[in-house]
Amino acid sequence: MFTGIVDHTGIIKEITRSSRGISLLIGSRFPELNLGESIAIDGVCLTVTQVKSNTFSVEISPETEKLTRCLTYSVGTVVNLERAMKASDRFGGHWVTGHVEQMAKVERVVSHAEFKEICFSGIDNSRSSFLTPKGSITINGVSLTVNYLIPNGFSVMVIPHTLERTNLSELHEGSEVNIECDWMAKVVVGEVRQLFQSLQEERSL
Repeated sequence: MFTGIVDHTGIIKEITRSSRGISLLIGSRFPELNLGESIAIDGVCLTVTQVKSNTFSVEISPETEKLTRCLTYSVGTVVNLERAMKASDRFGGHWVTGHVEQMAKVERVVSHAEFKEICFSGIDNSRSSFLTPKGSITINGVSLTVNYLIPNGFSVMVIPHTLERTNLSELHEGSEVNIECDWMAKVVVGEVRQLFQSLQEERSL
């Protein structure tokens, strides 16, 4: 489990492709990582498979390839990093599972002094009910607040501190990002749908 509060950005040092999938070697500033621990790379929960001096490796499965922006990665790509939270950690963002559901595309970026308003499109209709103004959304692993909704998308306002610490500062029109909708919203919508289905079944008896 993660919170969407990115610790720092890392740089992809090496990409290895094989029949099993993709392996990434990533440079980071983490003082130490443990083999087998979970780590979020641009919001994707992955497993540390190798640790070297200032670098670590993760493997990306074919299923993850389909749903995330990892196929756009190249050597030198900057990625957002967050280690899994501890039970004693402060909870600064929102519940983030690291299970990215789809990608979205940047429609436009508008600067407001040092802030940036970013609009995203391409949200699947099956997930539109998980989005609500002032609700939570995870973009490339960053916990943000939905500003307002647009057809098949939404807008967020990104503060200078977040722009400085994450790769959201690199976004431009046409950029693709990883999206994870709010877990609590999915639970509530799922329960409501199940309730309506049960009521409809009862009425049909």
